[in-house]
Amino acid sequence: MKNYIYITALVLMLQISACDIHDPFYYYDNTPPSEPKGIVVINGDNRVDLTWIHNRESDLAGYNVYYGYSYSGKYTLIGSTTSNYFIDDGASNGVTYYYAVTAYDYNGNESELSRDVVYATPRPEGFNQTIFDYRRFPQNSGYCFSEYNVVPYNDLRADFFFENYQGTFYLNVWDDTDILDAGLTQSIYDISFAPDHGWSETKDALVKIGHTYIIWTWNNHFAKIRIKNITNERVVFDWAYQLVEGNKMLKQKTKLDERQPLKRSNSR
Repeated sequence: MKNYIYITALVLMLQISACDIHDPFYYYDNTPPSEPKGIVVINGDNRVDLTWIHNRESDLAGYNVYYGYSYSGKYTLIGSTTSNYFIDDGASNGVTYYYAVTAYDYNGNESELSRDVVYATPRPEGFNQTIFDYRRFPQNSGYCFSEYNVVPYNDLRADFFFENYQGTFYLNVWDDTDILDAGLTQSIYDISFAPDHGWSETKDALVKIGHTYIIWTWNNHFAKIRIKNITNERVVFDWAYQLVEGNKMLKQKTKLDERQPLKRSNSR
């Protein structure tokens, strides 16, 4: 059961004039909109983007967005919007947030919290990073996700390194790390979660432009890189790295289900 608290919840309302109050034909609507559905969150770097299906009520005025630290815990208002899109740019990397959305009308009636189970764990990311062939440039051929930095391929901190083997390009990992090719993608955001299986038995993967690769590091963290360019000497990639140990969430979380929790009280 979700519970939530309001902190200075500002709701857009029509101003009712004194003549309207005494007008015998004036009708005050006290029916709230239905709760929003289809909540989707996009996991980013110190931010979470939320979208949902637009409500169809003719008197819809906007939406309130809430967050909590568990699905059944208390939810706190973080902002309002008149569209079905919201950015939580106050989220911190490595912290898991649960989100819920309500709809409100011009009379100030607010719906129940959305029932979709959605959460996100923001994580750092980087773009246009370059490492070099370890045979020719050993000091600049490896990458360490935890330090966001280029390191030597044989450094204990190296999570993976690049190799040009007689014109065939590889991403290599050491025995305590795993890698897999997740296939052709349009951007670094296309792969949502690290998989449960499919890891390379040879501890390497052929490098292909446009492909995203998932890496399971020696210390039980998950990361992904997407190849943007390859030459005989170097590879250029975008990356994302999950700070929470064992957390496979790399980008996006859609609704897990639409449970029917116990009715929640709307404390105002």
